[in-house]
Amino acid sequence: MLAYIVRRLLYALPILIGVNLITFALFFVVNTPDDMARMQLGVKRVTPEAIAKWKAERGYDRPLFINPAAAGVGVVTETIFFAKSVRMFAGDFGRAEDGRDIAREIRLRMGPSLAIAVPTFVLGLLVSVSFALLLTFFRAGALDFWGVVVCVAMMSISGLFYIIGGQYLVSKLWRLVPISGYAGGVDAWKFLILPVVIGVVSGIGASTRWYRTMFLEEIAKDYVRTARAKGLSEVVVLFRHVLRNALIPILTGVVVVIPLLFMGSLLSESFFGIPGLGSYTIDAINAQDFAVVRAMVFIGSVLYIVGLILTDLSYTLVDPRIRFA
Repeated sequence: MLAYIVRRLLYALPILIGVNLITFALFFVVNTPDDMARMQLGVKRVTPEAIAKWKAERGYDRPLFINPAAAGVGVVTETIFFAKSVRMFAGDFGRAEDGRDIAREIRLRMGPSLAIAVPTFVLGLLVSVSFALLLTFFRAGALDFWGVVVCVAMMSISGLFYIIGGQYLVSKLWRLVPISGYAGGVDAWKFLILPVVIGVVSGIGASTRWYRTMFLEEIAKDYVRTARAKGLSEVVVLFRHVLRNALIPILTGVVVVIPLLFMGSLLSESFFGIPGLGSYTIDAINAQDFAVVRAMVFIGSVLYIVGLILTDLSYTLVDPRIRFA
């Protein structure tokens, strides 16, 4: 087990380097350091001297990937990519263009993001699995048919529609909760309940259909017929056997999502004015703040790799017979 984890972590290094490389290439194709300087300086016409000074202060006066003017290893090390990337692998994300420490901002914004993401994840999982089990129990009946129809309709609607519709109906017409904003302490629930409910509702359609497919696949197997032949009731068969054996494919999609909860929701946080990591990323993209963008992409890549490793390890909890070479 330990050897497997170490091997997967070693595999992650070239993946992270590749993701970082692509991030740099794509960002600098869209925005050159000169364009970034003009935007950050905030004036229509800036002198070449001001642009050169801005790039020198932030380390953008070097070549991007290869420095042919340098000697030896300096060809690679004296570049923007090397200077900006090595620190991230050491956990140093540097400072944003406005001077604020990125690591500190991430710590401050992680709380609001988790306050939305964790309840949405837990409640969404419980509701979707329960609904899928209900449809499976009444499979091939009217409830199953109309349940699938509702799920298809729900998953066909954009998540943006749920956000705007929920804000208009619940906040503007009914005035039950604030339309946007955030507050800490005991008053936080007023600002979080609507984003959480919308997050759960918008995900029910796709999740329920997927879980239902897993349960129907398991319920057609031989061990289920054997359990019925022994006289077990349909409820016992469904919850004691089918649900347990369907956990492995379910865990594949569930556990990998858990680390990504730290990244927050881009749409929800932006529309509801939640100062989380999702809105932090959107604001950085709008402001062309490459320091924040590359930090958030790097953290997202790390968390996704961790999620994949956790997914593999979680299989052993469901089925102890599974071993990793």
